[in-house]
Amino acid sequence: MTMLTPTSDLTQENYYDRSTDWDYQSPTFFKKFLKCEAETMAELNGEYSDMNHEALLVGNYLHSYFESSESHQKFIDDHKSEIMTRTKKLRAPFEKAEDMIDTLKEDSLFQGLYQGEKEAIVTGFIDGVQWKGKVDCLNLKRGYFLDLKTSRDIHKKFWNNEDREWQSFVAEYNYQLQMYVYRELIRQTFDIETTPYIVAVSKEKVPDKMVISIPDYRLEEAAMQIDKFQNHIEDVKAGRVEPARCGKCDYCKSTAKLGKIVSMDDLIE
Repeated sequence: MTMLTPTSDLTQENYYDRSTDWDYQSPTFFKKFLKCEAETMAELNGEYSDMNHEALLVGNYLHSYFESSESHQKFIDDHKSEIMTRTKKLRAPFEKAEDMIDTLKEDSLFQGLYQGEKEAIVTGFIDGVQWKGKVDCLNLKRGYFLDLKTSRDIHKKFWNNEDREWQSFVAEYNYQLQMYVYRELIRQTFDIETTPYIVAVSKEKVPDKMVISIPDYRLEEAAMQIDKFQNHIEDVKAGRVEPARCGKCDYCKSTAKLGKIVSMDDLIE
């Protein structure tokens, strides 16, 4: 298999550019490919976007606050029309983000933990493919890194139909894969072993918060998932294999054509 060769160096300015998404694999796009190859290729080609723009802005609002006061103010200035009402007040989703910020910044454990380099870019190779990552908070001296995650309810259960069991929001969104990749890229970049933690904060009326560890077996499962699917994903990305359609996502539904007639007995899985 011929690998794609990166042609661009990563910076804070170009990290999220589509060109670098072509040059590097990332946890975000790897997980997208696992869900629907056709939708992900359409997104990479600039033909489709599945992003919830408001949710993305709210997440970046929270992240920029804990990055630095300068980063937060710049984010507000750059998105003022989307964040503020005509009367110069925060729109409701960003008022909720302020509640989430308050519940974290007032917590002494969080204050002590969230120390280190913010938004640290790391790169490296996993089985011959170059990956990129952006770590929310990296503390090399103490040997850990943190990733901020928002959730509607930290304790909400999600049904895993394949394994026939309930799972947490961390497993539902495959955050363990992101943590495995970041840990591996940090090891390659700095030659230091680190422990990953997720700092979760909920979007409830009274925000809940929690520091979440990732068991080693979950990280090993993520490594095996990458080993199992990466070659195929790289072939799809390079155009050597036709991207599969999941048939269930918004992209597939919006581009679907009527085909075979389906029995009523086959409508549910």
